[in-house]
Amino acid sequence: MIPPDEIVARIKRRGLELGFQQVGITDTDLASAEARLLSWLDEGRHGTMDYMARHGLKRSRPADLVPGTVRVISVRMDYLPESHRAMQAALDDPPRAFISRYALGRDYHKVLRARLQRLAENILAEIGPFGYRVFVDSAPVLEKPLAAKAGLGWIGKHTNLIHPKAGSWFFLGEIYTDLALPIDSPIADHCGRCRACIEVCPTRAIVAPYALDARLCISYLTIEHAGGIPEPLRPLMGNRIYGCDDCQLVCPWNRFARLAAEPDFQARHALDTASLVEVFGWDEPTFLDRTQGSAIRRIGHSRWLRNIAVALGNAPSSPAIKQALNARVDHPDALIREHVGWALGRIG
Repeated sequence: MIPPDEIVARIKRRGLELGFQQVGITDTDLASAEARLLSWLDEGRHGTMDYMARHGLKRSRPADLVPGTVRVISVRMDYLPESHRAMQAALDDPPRAFISRYALGRDYHKVLRARLQRLAENILAEIGPFGYRVFVDSAPVLEKPLAAKAGLGWIGKHTNLIHPKAGSWFFLGEIYTDLALPIDSPIADHCGRCRACIEVCPTRAIVAPYALDARLCISYLTIEHAGGIPEPLRPLMGNRIYGCDDCQLVCPWNRFARLAAEPDFQARHALDTASLVEVFGWDEPTFLDRTQGSAIRRIGHSRWLRNIAVALGNAPSSPAIKQALNARVDHPDALIREHVGWALGRIG
């Protein structure tokens, strides 16, 4: 019989060998996080993300989602593909397309899920059969509160997880298990009086410390929201066509962040340097080809063009931009036509 402490040591050792930067373990008590979630939903701050409420309390009660769960193994993996200076240079270049850095490489769901499955299988081979299920942002799971309880960091004022020695540029994943293992201790909140993330948010989506209104968030607007982007928010989006990294870019704790060692998270198809005109010219087959195996594909070609049309309307006018917009002014999709028309009106 292997002692529980030894099982934990093996899990953490195997996790590091598989490329995770940290592994922590926690119980399933998410009562305080559940209260915050229900309040957030009641206020409608989830916007059109109906799936946030669809599964009832399974999101905050792991044993309701996977019966028999008593512990959660939480992991993090760094994904930062380039320096902060390079990111800021992209944001400061309006004709350039800015894509949230987590989406430049291979879809993280696939990368982390495969590693977590290998971790579970390795432990199973060492200790014998046990119950488990792997998750990577793919089911009703409160991954950030679980990671915080497992000692992987604290939830910052921007609602992302922050580790004092690694910043916030990392992905999270979980293994729900019926193994009654010793748990790790949380890390204290070290945001202090800092308000950098609140003040830098282009759309003021961080409405208070630790409170995000998704309906204002550029990540929500460009990824989750399927309809028209509210006109008052469009000028604030700049050249951000998929997600937004401003709150992480300005966080002082990210001076400790390290570039990712995982090759899968490096930029594909030069998406870190592409121009707005270039990616706006992609037809649907090209979009599907260039986003194969990428998280970007989930928004579809229509939303892709919608987002870029807004960014083109925010860029300085040029013959190339006018030509690109005019080429799609009669697009069969009314959503695209409307945003192209808005952009043309913006650049005169």
